[in-house]
Amino acid sequence: MRNQNRRTALKNILAGSAAIGASGVLTSFKPIDQNAKLELKGNINHAVCRWCYADLSVEQLCKEAKRIGIKGIDLVGPKDWPTLKEFGLYSSMCNGAEINLIDGWNTKANHATLIKNYSEMIPLVAKAGYKNLICFSGNRRGMDDETGLQNCVEGLKQVISIAEKNNVILCMELLNSKINHVDYMCDRSAWGVELCKRLGSENFKLLYDIYHMQIDEGDVIRTIQNNHQYFAHYHTGGVPGRHEIDESQELYYPAIMKAIVATGFKGFVAQEFIPSKTDKIASLEKAIRICDV
Repeated sequence: MRNQNRRTALKNILAGSAAIGASGVLTSFKPIDQNAKLELKGNINHAVCRWCYADLSVEQLCKEAKRIGIKGIDLVGPKDWPTLKEFGLYSSMCNGAEINLIDGWNTKANHATLIKNYSEMIPLVAKAGYKNLICFSGNRRGMDDETGLQNCVEGLKQVISIAEKNNVILCMELLNSKINHVDYMCDRSAWGVELCKRLGSENFKLLYDIYHMQIDEGDVIRTIQNNHQYFAHYHTGGVPGRHEIDESQELYYPAIMKAIVATGFKGFVAQEFIPSKTDKIASLEKAIRICDV
């Protein structure tokens, strides 16, 4: 009798689910009318990463961003800041002081170059009226976590006072070491948070890349809830593949954005997916709609 009741219950559940699915209620992402006027709620400060649209000029990207309602452009340096200002857009994550992604603060041999670069760039960022400047841990090359932390602290302490004086935040990006950046050291939020704690400065925080951290550790929303005070900036991307953040991938970005908003975050969320569809700007606009909670 128990087995029969269980079978009956399962049949009823499946029938109900099929009916709901047919009605579209279970669809993860609401259909988007690309012709409708984009009216943003203002809870998220939207940005977009420059490198994902390399086939467009900076001017073209700025024009489209302005039309969509995007406020910032990520990963541009001083030479492009005048163009952003012309369009009334903000340089939401500045770059240009780093050596590259693999040679970073975890290696003492890089410190002299990095200290010089960041000592010069931080005042430029401040003078231009911007806030965030990216940095990287670098690759392990056989180095253990503790040595990497100690080396990063030793090097970064020599520029943190400059960042504090200029009200600039150095943002170390969390990158996955499984697929895209094999051997990268700052590949777990716990490691990055520990570095923040050891430096003990509000002018050093993390760039929490949702795409990268979904690959290496998952548990995205809980991580944001527990560590948001150490996150100065967010990046998006569809998993797997780093393409559109729509129903073609595994993350449900509306819920993630609501979790970010709930922390009181007032910084920027930048789209950093690589468009796979022909109309790349339509993909960007759709991503903004998805994230605008």
